[in-house]
Amino acid sequence: LLLLCAASGLLVAAVAAIPPPEEAARMARYVLHSCDWGALATLSAQEGLRGRPFANIFSISDGPPGPCGGSGVPYLYLTDMEISVQDLEVNSNASLTVSLAETPYCRKHKYDPQNPLCAHIIFAGSIVKVNDSEADLAKKALFSRHPEMESWPKDHNWFFAKFNITNIWVLDYFGGLKIVTPEEYYSVKP
Repeated sequence: LLLLCAASGLLVAAVAAIPPPEEAARMARYVLHSCDWGALATLSAQEGLRGRPFANIFSISDGPPGPCGGSGVPYLYLTDMEISVQDLEVNSNASLTVSLAETPYCRKHKYDPQNPLCAHIIFAGSIVKVNDSEADLAKKALFSRHPEMESWPKDHNWFFAKFNITNIWVLDYFGGLKIVTPEEYYSVKP
């Protein structure tokens, strides 16, 4: 099955294009699955910044690369030592932005990251620790894309978390943002 999945992934990658603009939910799934990192914005709990927006880069994954791996759930590997995680301990609400600007797609087409054709997705929701039954899935998703995570210092008390999506905005074409519900998002394949 893994061999079949890998072979189909190569075939799909060779002929697949990004979803058309009229398929906003599919575009959101496609962009998230194509990205290895995103900008996570929290409300700061830090002295001197309390209550202000604070954005930080985090490695993410919704599953192993390829067409058979994407769940649509953005997983993260976090430690309480990280400043944004300290913010989340006070207020778990956050937003996560992912963009095709991190992939070869926009460079190939000479799209500036701010150009709507260089699709980006904004998720709003909250960060929650995964339960024991979901930890293996999160670990596989993250370590398949970010193998160095396995060797990060154990004394930092790393844990698996997920972005619990409540709202989704898609900017992939001219004319403004498109709103996608979580139900629409999870019902499509990337």
